[in-house]
Amino acid sequence: MDFRTLLIVVLVFLTSVVNAQYKLSGKIIDAETEKPIPFMELYDKMSGKETSSDIDGYFELNDLKEGIHHIVFYNDDYAWFEKAFVMDANKTVVVKIKKSNELSEVLIQAKRREVFDLKRAKDVEGTTIYAGKKNEFVLVDQIVGNKSNSNARQVFAQVVGLNIYESINCGLQLSIGGRGLDPNRTSNFNTRQNGYDISADVLGYPESYYTPPAEALEEIQVIRGAASLQYGSQFGGLINFKLKTPSVKPLEVVTRQSYDTNCGFSSFNSFSGTNGKFSHYTYVSYKNNFDEAPRPNMGLEAFNAFTDLNYRLSEKTSIGLEFTHLSYTAQQPGGLTDAQFYEDPTFSNRTRNWFRVNWNLLTAKLNHEFSGDERFNAIFWGMNSSRSAIGFRTNRVSQIDDLEEPRDLQVGDFRNWGAELRYLKNYNIANKKSTLLVGSKYYQAFNEERQGPGTTGNDANFSFVEYEVEDLPIELRQSDFDFPNLNIAVFAENIFYLSDKLSLTPGIRFEYIKTESEGTFRSVNRDLADNVLLDSTFDDNRTRERNILLLGLGASYKPLESFEVYANFSQNYRSVTFNDIRIINPSFQVDENIDDESGFTADLGIRGRYKKVLSYDANVFGLLYNDRIDEVIRTGTRINAFGETVEDGRIVRFRGNIGTAFTYGFESLLDWNVRETFFVNSDAYKLNYYINLALTQSEFTESEVPGVEGNELPFVPNVNLRTGLKMGYKNLLVDLQYSYLSEQYTDASNAPQDRGDSVSGIIGTIPAYSVFDLSCSYRYRKWTIETGINNLLNEVYFTQRATGYPGPGIIPALPRSYYLTLGLKL
Repeated sequence: MDFRTLLIVVLVFLTSVVNAQYKLSGKIIDAETEKPIPFMELYDKMSGKETSSDIDGYFELNDLKEGIHHIVFYNDDYAWFEKAFVMDANKTVVVKIKKSNELSEVLIQAKRREVFDLKRAKDVEGTTIYAGKKNEFVLVDQIVGNKSNSNARQVFAQVVGLNIYESINCGLQLSIGGRGLDPNRTSNFNTRQNGYDISADVLGYPESYYTPPAEALEEIQVIRGAASLQYGSQFGGLINFKLKTPSVKPLEVVTRQSYDTNCGFSSFNSFSGTNGKFSHYTYVSYKNNFDEAPRPNMGLEAFNAFTDLNYRLSEKTSIGLEFTHLSYTAQQPGGLTDAQFYEDPTFSNRTRNWFRVNWNLLTAKLNHEFSGDERFNAIFWGMNSSRSAIGFRTNRVSQIDDLEEPRDLQVGDFRNWGAELRYLKNYNIANKKSTLLVGSKYYQAFNEERQGPGTTGNDANFSFVEYEVEDLPIELRQSDFDFPNLNIAVFAENIFYLSDKLSLTPGIRFEYIKTESEGTFRSVNRDLADNVLLDSTFDDNRTRERNILLLGLGASYKPLESFEVYANFSQNYRSVTFNDIRIINPSFQVDENIDDESGFTADLGIRGRYKKVLSYDANVFGLLYNDRIDEVIRTGTRINAFGETVEDGRIVRFRGNIGTAFTYGFESLLDWNVRETFFVNSDAYKLNYYINLALTQSEFTESEVPGVEGNELPFVPNVNLRTGLKMGYKNLLVDLQYSYLSEQYTDASNAPQDRGDSVSGIIGTIPAYSVFDLSCSYRYRKWTIETGINNLLNEVYFTQRATGYPGPGIIPALPRSYYLTLGLKL
């Protein structure tokens, strides 16, 4: 390196570290009494920094860059106040704010939206880069809907194109997909809570049996497939549930008691606070609907608890510890055939099917801010969880359960741990700002899956029982597997600002993946008289190692502060899960040679906000899948007495690499502030109209499976629409929502619906359906009352054909329900 080059490097480095940064501090007082206002929240629109005043009304905002900073001051008792400060030196100020005796909920909602809409558009938040990516934030406090049961239609009303399994678990699990991805337990997204993984096994079994309750959430962050470079290789992208943070008060208590005619009684209680350098947030939630379930054999009882403990070592460094527990037991009424569903969707002929979850997560976290331009985050987590399912399941759904036969039992134990380190640095190149994010992840899983005969009773007994082979039903088979998985990843992204308006964000992720399958399965062959011909146990040990390199590039052009054009291209990858490697299911079969998927996601769109009148985000997208894993309808096979694979006469959903597939479409979200358009001076009123529309097409462009090429992909409704009105007057808020999804296939064969002859309920389309929801909320001082009607017109429909639990068969969506919540905040 010559002297000139060295000098340039030194100058660039000095430029990056000597940028002027200042501190804004001072006192917040009541404008009339001139007494200090404690626990006032502050938000800097320019930097995104947040803080709060202490018990004496004192506050500090550190590391503010030179320029004009618009600071918002707010809490529940004082009017929202915004003041501009010109930062060209350290400043100490006194801020006077008027108390509001009648601060309405309508005004609070409007102000929060005005402030935090800007937060959504920021290129960098914490140690995450959003620049150039399709990202959507759900501000949960602004939702007027059935939060007591986390009604996904309402919670995700303004996230475009999501396909939702409207299941029967009253919000305990979330099942969403989109852009042709299977919604089952959100397995095609990297699902996180406060930045760490919460699924069973990120690569080996990425299904989420736990979802935090909406009442505990501050925000839901959704980054589409381009999140693969920062968070994992999944095609769906990232869903991060950000829980509420500790209150700035010494102690804040929230209690919410709810009743729903479908989901019964639920209770949510939290307490949080900040005392000096220590802060905490804890919630406890309980649900029970054994007396109110809309179908027989459908009750559940659940207990969920969470605690977040934080200690600030200094102004720059904080540490924390989080623990999550969920345990629930649910009786499962089973699936229906098409004929059964249309005759009586509340029917159930399964009295012995049960499901149990025990989920435990422990997380340690470290945050350090070297300066306003340089920060580091480390998260370490561990899981020790399980799920168990027992019952009678057959591909002949209408068959009555033989109450004297052993039930099929499946038990999964999930033990894993990991660490993720992230470092973000703002620096300058030739007087142009740049942002670098680098990180690494280590993840190790030790999971076990066992299947075999259970008890003959009808209770929730999840114990294995040894039987003589002659006493076992023909469809009840056995397996016992260990799945040790290892994943090591390193990643980097960098925002290069080519001008004040244009930025490019290249990214890279390298993954080492090792998946293993170690175990045995048992096969019993019988003659036509059900006599045992051969009872064999087979070893099935597999090891797969691969190195994956993912690349991506994002672009953002902002000619105006309120308008942005964004584009992104990112490679994606999905490894074979252990459910794909070995599963024993009478209505489902997996190709023994199944392989991983690869492909890419691309987005091109515009987003922004016109004054206070219109918020919008519209984009076109494309997803390409190589070796797409999907399902077709075909005849099942078995291993005979000579070790040969032969057809066994069953009609099954067969899962394997079907071919190359492409999904593309148009997505748009418009939120129009009607009040701001026509009634500018009517601050006591609220009237917003929103429309969330996705138009999607898909095709298998290549396939070696007969009859598949040219077909549409499963789970791709051509039209996915959610629209509604948000109305309000002072403390009364009302939301009326309409949801519509067009018909969608459930397998790559594009099998049509058969309302009469199908005996399994797993074959055929999901017909189009539409649903109305009406919700109201009223706040009086510390009290809140929420009520509404879900499925207002009592639409009879379904969103899922389950091949295993909670089916097999059609799982009916919930009928009309009424709910009521009484809340108190102290």
